[in-house]
Amino acid sequence: MTPRALAATGAALLVLLSGCGGETGVRTDGPTAPVFSHPAATPSAEPPGTPAPSDTPAPTPSTSKAAPKPTRTALPAGLRRSTGTRGVALTFDDGPDPVWTPKVLEQLRRHRVTATFCVVGTRVRKHPGLVAQIVREGHQLCNHSWRHDVDLGGRPRSEIHTDLDRTTRAIRAAVPGAKVPFYRQPGGRWTPEVVAVARELGMTPLHWNVDPRDWAKPPAATIVARVRDALRPGSVVLLHDGGGNRAATVAACAGVIAESKRRYGVAKLR
Repeated sequence: MTPRALAATGAALLVLLSGCGGETGVRTDGPTAPVFSHPAATPSAEPPGTPAPSDTPAPTPSTSKAAPKPTRTALPAGLRRSTGTRGVALTFDDGPDPVWTPKVLEQLRRHRVTATFCVVGTRVRKHPGLVAQIVREGHQLCNHSWRHDVDLGGRPRSEIHTDLDRTTRAIRAAVPGAKVPFYRQPGGRWTPEVVAVARELGMTPLHWNVDPRDWAKPPAATIVARVRDALRPGSVVLLHDGGGNRAATVAACAGVIAESKRRYGVAKLR
């Protein structure tokens, strides 16, 4: 091969090598960007190392649910929480119950004290004879809503009025002319609205200041001990004759009455 032919062959080889390098787009000999590159990925707003988002986006102020209203921590004004005397008042909620109310009445009769029974309208309608017995034995009645609605205080005033009035009417159907001087809100979830409606209907809103939590069915000795530790002059004690098995409450009655009598006496709410 002549020198001129050799030169032509070398020039052709140099062109081929340059073409392969350009197609690969790889250059490691300097800061210059590659001549060719793969298609760019879709730009991401997240910084490197950020986990991939889940299928459900995180809530934002514009899409998240509104925060729940804060729970009321202070009782509204206008509640009766004391007897107004030195004596202690005993109150029984959630009846009348055909099993437990007669047993509670027997304990009260045996120890010659009276109490206030906060009765539920649906229970009154089912057991009117027990309501009559409560009144006949000298005890007081208290309206405790139609079906023990703990959220009643947050409903429209017209609904509150209908509920309380219906319960009082059921009580007076069981005992014509019965006095219903008090109203107690289920769960103690009082609102200014339910207080106002109770007063419009001639009832004093009745709360308590001694709660041995007998509704949770602790032993009778625990109920007595809790009452003993919390008693003060004029206390209003919360107990239950309905809403479940009240055997422990019945068993605690003697001790609760004895402790109340010994320290301050048992008083009738006025």
